[in-house]
Amino acid sequence: MLYVALSRINFIYPPFSTPPSLSDPVRVCNQISETTMASPAVAMPPASSKTESYVDNKRKEDIRMANINAARSVSSAVRTSLGPKGMDKMISTASGEVIITNDGATILNKMEVLQPAAKMLVELSKSQDIVAGDGTTTVVVIAGALLKQCQNLLRAGIHPTVISDSLHKVSVKALDVLTAMAVPVELSDRESLIKSASTSLNSKVVSQYSSLLAPLAVDAVLSVVDSAKPDIVDLRDVKIVKKLGGTVDDTELVKGLVFDKKVSHSAGGPTRVENAKIAVIQFQISPPKTDIEQSIVVSDYTQMDRILKEERNYILGIIKKIKATGCNVLLIQKSILRDAVTDLSLHYLAKAKILVIKDVERDDIEFITKTLNCLPIANVEHFRAEKLGFASMVEEVSLGDGKIVKITGIKDMGRTTTVLVRGSNQLVLDEAERSLHDALCVVRCLVSKKFLVAGGGAPEVELSRQLGAWSKVLHGMESFCVKSFAEALEVIPYTLAENAGLNPIAIVTELRNRHAQGEINAGINVRKGQITNILEENVVQPLLVSTSAITLATECVRMILKIDDIVTVR
Repeated sequence: MLYVALSRINFIYPPFSTPPSLSDPVRVCNQISETTMASPAVAMPPASSKTESYVDNKRKEDIRMANINAARSVSSAVRTSLGPKGMDKMISTASGEVIITNDGATILNKMEVLQPAAKMLVELSKSQDIVAGDGTTTVVVIAGALLKQCQNLLRAGIHPTVISDSLHKVSVKALDVLTAMAVPVELSDRESLIKSASTSLNSKVVSQYSSLLAPLAVDAVLSVVDSAKPDIVDLRDVKIVKKLGGTVDDTELVKGLVFDKKVSHSAGGPTRVENAKIAVIQFQISPPKTDIEQSIVVSDYTQMDRILKEERNYILGIIKKIKATGCNVLLIQKSILRDAVTDLSLHYLAKAKILVIKDVERDDIEFITKTLNCLPIANVEHFRAEKLGFASMVEEVSLGDGKIVKITGIKDMGRTTTVLVRGSNQLVLDEAERSLHDALCVVRCLVSKKFLVAGGGAPEVELSRQLGAWSKVLHGMESFCVKSFAEALEVIPYTLAENAGLNPIAIVTELRNRHAQGEINAGINVRKGQITNILEENVVQPLLVSTSAITLATECVRMILKIDDIVTVR
């Protein structure tokens, strides 16, 4: 359509002017209008739909470029956080909360992004976090590099649909190349799992504790793998409890339950129970209230005594039924209607030698009942001995300046585990939790897809090399697009070298050379500042992290490319 519109005009250039380059449509458009107005030899073309459509293309192009620029700016914001030598970001929220992290998903999640296309990159990072749990920065950096190449291709006059289709073919081919590079791993090979978890932790703020956290993450995930469904791991079965005090070195894996609260012993109840029979209750051990908000005025003392006596008898009745089943530990769910327990009920529970943990969150009930292999009790009338859980020990332990409750030695324990994370301050504690979550996700990836690839930019350089060779086999525009996208993947090793303070151009050139000689596992060793066989250095990552990063990044870029207008609806 554009070609037809231009072919109707005989170009007459004024003296000393150079013909416009067709690669710059804006300049072409401006120069066409100038020549047609200045030269009397050319008549004004009749206003037709064809010329209007050309003007319309200009707007579409502007919107596409604006979207790409916005998305690229988001990508460049997190680029410095990539790799083990990447920088950390300090995020200050409107509420005054401060977060220090270099986790891509966390940084983007907290950023106030308004531009719709830029928001897509934030969602992209969230998707990677859900699918793989690690590589959230990588996926955004790759998307940014692909968008930069798309910009160059669009300026060269290639149609967005052609670019989009080529990108899809690149993504399919990349998955084949990565799968061919991958090394199979068995779940019984604990060392390999620890290596991949360590690689994930090495780029975090708490990297110096990776030798402690990596085995801990592996043991936690392997303890919750169900033999009936060996490929599925639900990370909700691994509960992370944070407790301020100590250092990250004091972090431990607990086979049982940990509550970040102390025992309710205001009435002198027990704080340690052996051979515990544990009940999880969802009803209140307190005097009932009226259903509607109203006040009862009692003017007679005898009537007042009668009310207090009735309240006492009501509470005693409940506690007798609880004691009759042999229960000696009560976990009471938090109540919003009225107090779950009163001082009076705590007094009687202490007399009955029952240990009480109150204000258990509603969200934790499912995890607790699964761990204890018991049933939650919603009404005192349903209190039966068969609904109780059994544990060898329930005790209150002093930690730092606070106390926690540990339940260990659980009989017929469900497939769950608890990690108690310690830290000297809240910032370290939060970052340790995020890092541990990433390490758990990496081990989960290996459980669902049992393959490893090298880290350190090795898979990206190998992809770039093989896609570059493949582009020579293709024809036409497709070949040109594939070659550009192959170059874009080199952004990962380039950024790794740049963030480590190395010479990125020299490193990437040497890396290309080594891969061309057939060393497919050659990567950047940022510790030594040189190129080594990265598999021998134990820098490995799950195949799923790399494949999902490529797939999700190409999907997001294709979507941004296809947008040619933004319609705001008031």
